[in-house]
Amino acid sequence: MRVLAIESSCDESAVAVLDERAGLIAHELFSQVELHRLYGGVVPELASRDHVRKLLPLVRGVLARAAAVAPGAVTGVAYTAGPGLIGALLTGAALARSLAYAWGVPAIGVHHLEGHLLAPLLEAEPPPFPHVALLVSGGHTLLIEVSGIGGYRVLGASRDDAAGEAFDKTAKLLGLPYPGGPQLAELAGAGRPGAFSFPRPMLDRPGLEFSFSGLKTAVLHAVQARQLSAQLRADVARGVEDAIVDTLITKSLRALEATGLDALVVSGGVSANRTLRARLTEAARVLGARVYYPRIEFSTDNAAMIAVAGLARLKAGEHDTLAIEARAQWPLDSLAPVAH
Repeated sequence: MRVLAIESSCDESAVAVLDERAGLIAHELFSQVELHRLYGGVVPELASRDHVRKLLPLVRGVLARAAAVAPGAVTGVAYTAGPGLIGALLTGAALARSLAYAWGVPAIGVHHLEGHLLAPLLEAEPPPFPHVALLVSGGHTLLIEVSGIGGYRVLGASRDDAAGEAFDKTAKLLGLPYPGGPQLAELAGAGRPGAFSFPRPMLDRPGLEFSFSGLKTAVLHAVQARQLSAQLRADVARGVEDAIVDTLITKSLRALEATGLDALVVSGGVSANRTLRARLTEAARVLGARVYYPRIEFSTDNAAMIAVAGLARLKAGEHDTLAIEARAQWPLDSLAPVAH
C-alpha cells in the first residue's frame, strides 16, 4: 500500500508519500512562520487561506518526486482531521477527500496527536510496544501509556498551559520574535546556570499532572523594573528552560516507574529542544531505560507522521465515508486500537 498524506492543522502545509515496503519516498513542508510573525502568533483565517494556496502545489511536487524515485500509484489518502484550527483542517480534508474520490481509493482522517506519537516509527530503530510517551507540543503536554497503535491511556496532562505555551509566552515577555520557543531555547545557551531559579510546579506532590501557567507570572515578576540587558535576557531564558526541562524529566521518570516500562518516546515540537533531549536521555539511562525520538524534522508538524498513522489504519481496513470531516477537538483516548 502507498499512502499520500496531508497535514494542515495549524501553520504548516505538508504532504508526504509513504510506501509500506519502500518507506518514506517523498515529503515536503511549507512553514507559515513569516506570514504570522508580524502578528506575534497564528492568525487562523490567514493560515487557512495560505493552505489553500500551498497544498495543491505541494501535492504535485511530492507526487512527481515519488514517481521519479519509486513509480507506483497511490492506493490510499490520509489527512489530519483534528485536533487543530477548524478552517485549516478543512482545507486539507477537502483536498484529501477530493483526491481520494477522483482516484477511487480509500481515505482516512488521522488524529494529529497520534501522528506525533507514531513519528518515531519512521526511524531505523523504532520504539518497542508497550512504552510510555511524553507528547510535548505547542498546545499539549501529555504522558501516555502506549500499548500499541491506537492503544493509548493518558497518565497525566497539563491542567493549564502546555510546556510549549510556557516557552512561547515567556519568550514574548522577553521581546523575542515569533515563534518564541525556539528563540528562547537558543538564547538560553548564553544564560548563566542558577542566575534565576523559577518554580517547578507540582513536583512537590505525587502524580503525573503538569501545570505551567505560573511560570509566565514568575518571569514577569523577575523582569519587572529591571533593565533587560542581553545577559539578563539570556539568564532568564536559561532559568525558564531549566524549569520546564526539569519538570518534564521528573514526570517522565515517574511515569516509567509507575508503569514498570523501560522505553520512553518523546515527540511533539518541544521534543526538538536539544537540552531536553540530552538531559532526558542521560536521566533515563541512569534509570535503566531508553528514550526514542523522531528526527528533528519530524518533531514539529509534518505529513510523514500522518502517513504513518494513516497507513496503519488503512491497512487494518479502516476508512472514512465520503463526508468531509474535521474536528477542532478530539480526545486522544477515544481512538480505537488498530486491529492486527
